[in-house]
Amino acid sequence: MNVRMAAANPPLSPESAVIRPARLAHVVFRTNQLEPMVRWYCRVLGAHVVHADAKIAFVTYDEEHHRLAFIAAGPYRERPQETSVGFYHVAFTYPALGQLLSSYRRLKAEGIVPWRCIHHGPTVSMYFRDPDGNDVELQVDAFPNLEAAAAYMRGPDFSRDPVGIGFDPEQMIGRYESGVSLAELLRRPDAL
Repeated sequence: MNVRMAAANPPLSPESAVIRPARLAHVVFRTNQLEPMVRWYCRVLGAHVVHADAKIAFVTYDEEHHRLAFIAAGPYRERPQETSVGFYHVAFTYPALGQLLSSYRRLKAEGIVPWRCIHHGPTVSMYFRDPDGNDVELQVDAFPNLEAAAAYMRGPDFSRDPVGIGFDPEQMIGRYESGVSLAELLRRPDAL
């Protein structure tokens, strides 16, 4: 007789325990233009399609089985033209400033340009709009670790202006290529 012994599962936490997710897994968009959305995100993020059919597509750019999904089961009502409550944007982080600037240069050559570039303090960020008008932030962390970024966000410079300072990506590329230090480029211009 082959009796299979199950290993004991770990005990559940008490009801009062707050358990945080391990990571943000994916973002899902409803769309009336499946192919243009998939194509845009694949171009912008260097992603690839994991699965697609006439109504749904799954895309990833890393080891995750999918980071983005697009559902085209509509037609859906178009988004309101005026600003309204709801989802604002999704952000993707590059490991280094040179990678963000290189991505900007590649995307610009393909006709995809940011509508806004801001040095927030904790990040240097470029904002793009996808084919459906959703905002997509491409960013790089400006501090060497998360603790330093959090400390900056609790400090007076960030409190004075939590949005940040606009910048010209072409000027930043010029400064980067001329040898201005990463510390200087990643430092928010109005920091005291």
